[in-house]
Amino acid sequence: MLAVTTVTAQEGTVIGKVKDQSGEPLIGASIIFRGDITRGASTDLEGNYTLKLPVGEQRLICRFTNMVTDTFRVIIYENQLTEHNVTLKPYGDVTELEEVEIKVGKFDKRPEDITVSLEIIKPELIESKNTRSIETILDQTPGLNIMDGEPQIRGGSGFTFGVGSKVAVIVDDMPLLSGDAGRPEWSFIPVENIKQIEVIKGAGSVLSGSSALSGAIHIRTKYPSNKPLTKVNLYSGIYSYPGDTAQIWQEKHPSIISGANFLHSRKIGNWDITFGGNLNYDEGYIGPPIQDPYIEESFPDTISNFTNEQMRSKRARINFNIRHRSKKMRGLSYGINGNGMLSESPMTFAWLNDSSGLYQGYPMATFLQKQTIFHLDPYVHLNLASGSKHKLRGRFLYTDNDITANQSNQSEVYYMDYQFQRSYKILAGIEFIGGISSTYTNSYAEMYAGSGTPDNNLLNVSGYGQIEKGIWEIVNLSLGGRLEYFELNRDETAIKPVFRAGGNIKLHQETYLRMSYGQGYRFPTITERFISTNVGHFGVFANPELKPETSTNSEVGIKQGVKIGGVYGYIDVAGFWQEYDNTIEYLFGFWDLSTPLGAGFKFLNTGKSRVIGIDASFQGKADLNKNNQLTFVVGYNYILPKTLNPDLVYGVDQNPISPTAYTYNNTSLDSSNQILKYRFLHNAKADIAWSYKNKIDIGFTLKYFSKMENMDGVIEDFEGITQVVSTMQNIRYMDYFKSNNNGTWIFDARVSYAFNEKHKLALIGNNLFNNTYSLRPLKIEAPRSIMLQYSLKLQ
Repeated sequence: MLAVTTVTAQEGTVIGKVKDQSGEPLIGASIIFRGDITRGASTDLEGNYTLKLPVGEQRLICRFTNMVTDTFRVIIYENQLTEHNVTLKPYGDVTELEEVEIKVGKFDKRPEDITVSLEIIKPELIESKNTRSIETILDQTPGLNIMDGEPQIRGGSGFTFGVGSKVAVIVDDMPLLSGDAGRPEWSFIPVENIKQIEVIKGAGSVLSGSSALSGAIHIRTKYPSNKPLTKVNLYSGIYSYPGDTAQIWQEKHPSIISGANFLHSRKIGNWDITFGGNLNYDEGYIGPPIQDPYIEESFPDTISNFTNEQMRSKRARINFNIRHRSKKMRGLSYGINGNGMLSESPMTFAWLNDSSGLYQGYPMATFLQKQTIFHLDPYVHLNLASGSKHKLRGRFLYTDNDITANQSNQSEVYYMDYQFQRSYKILAGIEFIGGISSTYTNSYAEMYAGSGTPDNNLLNVSGYGQIEKGIWEIVNLSLGGRLEYFELNRDETAIKPVFRAGGNIKLHQETYLRMSYGQGYRFPTITERFISTNVGHFGVFANPELKPETSTNSEVGIKQGVKIGGVYGYIDVAGFWQEYDNTIEYLFGFWDLSTPLGAGFKFLNTGKSRVIGIDASFQGKADLNKNNQLTFVVGYNYILPKTLNPDLVYGVDQNPISPTAYTYNNTSLDSSNQILKYRFLHNAKADIAWSYKNKIDIGFTLKYFSKMENMDGVIEDFEGITQVVSTMQNIRYMDYFKSNNNGTWIFDARVSYAFNEKHKLALIGNNLFNNTYSLRPLKIEAPRSIMLQYSLKLQ
């Protein structure tokens, strides 16, 4: 009790009035204490506020609907009143470049103060594009591509069907990759409740964990504001028929898409409650395989004689966030978040052929999946008057995938993280974040019996710390490290430290130069090490000797504020250099001739590689006049990904006639320029939106992918085998690849009309010109889709 009394006595009070530019008081404006966001006040009928704060210089935020957020500092004296009045500007009158309402990263910095390359996605864009699954909006980010569900940042990875992601996916500061395969669960992320998405480019393993070999995606959900909020989105639409009528497989009508999102959030006393959900029905644009009689007779376990109805996707998901802010102990909050989903969907890994079968699955590469997945996240946060912050967070993630052809798997992930943060004035204002985290994965799957048992487990324990220091209000320095410990099946261990350093200096008004260096480390997943199964004619083979991957990333970037007339924004240009060692790739060969299916795929370490390039973006807005406004983001990414040891032998098969020693050179379709497989050297993206009186909005999106320079030569070999072996269904790709690998442009468009603050109607078209295109071998992308969306918002 004595300690509490001492802390309470060291307080003062700030008072003031919040008004608009005409001098009218703003009723219900929020005043938030940055040192403890659970402490705040709302203005009364006269616009006045009163807030008790700890003694010393404190930082506050003032917010009001449709006004630009203001950040200010006050000095609080013990048992005294300090007055500070605030005048807020409407969004249309903003001329400053400073994005005071946007804070990013664990240190809560402005984007221009960050020492790494960063892209921010706001919820407005997510809603305007009727985002049903989060990866579709992420794919709009410059420097980030989502290839058939697999995230790739700056060419840091090739294609492995999503297994062993080299990009960390983090929701509310906790990882959300499947425990056994390290695969993102995109449709599981609550798109209806996104506060902000931050995409970090470059190695981020110190604060983001071991999967952040080439970058990290941080997704932050929202808590309630002072006003209750209810949102409902209803949508329905169709996939257009392919431009080539010979490709139409639908029997009665184009495939239908329909669904709904909903969200409700409110404060009840000291409780913050949010719950939402999604229902989605998608008949899909990929039709069922045409069954081959030989497969049905010889491989009954891989029969995929599915109907149109079985190829449809169905999803139901519900989520909630509950937080309680303690009255008895200031700065203490605790709660639990949860998310659960049931879904049924087809998994198509290859098309039937490259002529009339582009939009139908190959019999041996099409599966049906029923998924049950949920997580529960208890947490406790404590922000003390001394300025120190303590966070204890946990997650239990359960995944059960019931898949045809004996591909089922089940896993539980137990995650715990303790984090401490404080700014030390006695040490010249150094900010420190440190903590310890632990992840334990328990997996059961017959196809992971390559370890000797279908039961496998993986433990990861890590300690991390990072400091940041601002100097003279123009320099920001950061230095951090992480120590990783892994234990696989209790009989193999690994330990590895990684480090990072960075700096940001303000050279001139709105000119920021940054430099950073970071290391990454990724231990192989259970799937990569132990998968042992067969699909039709080919097997997938275990590699218990697979080694961890490591990486280094260096970059120099400059961020320049621009204001020309009514146009203002930021131009960001960065040059980067990434190197990888023990790169893990998925390769074909003759691996075990003691079994009937001796040929197939295996995960292998393929040696050293390097990716250098340039990343550029320009984002901002233009106030054309009082009623017209443009917002835009334009980005370009150039990479040069090369192997550093093209003749390294990283595997030898068991072909009895002519054993093959596998190298980059003899496994590549084109090794002439030593380009890594499954990369696009040039990538451009843009989104431009025009708004008229905040009622009519028209937006356009474009994406450009240059040609794919290289891929596995086995694809061509496999096609040759299927053409000469009568017992194998012919699969064709190379003719399509040679005639269509010239670069791809994709255009999307949207238009919406807001009847008032509550009701809005939107028409959204993706792949507007109905291009037929493929971004990875043997997989066609979606034809044009047209969606009608109705939005209801009550606040």
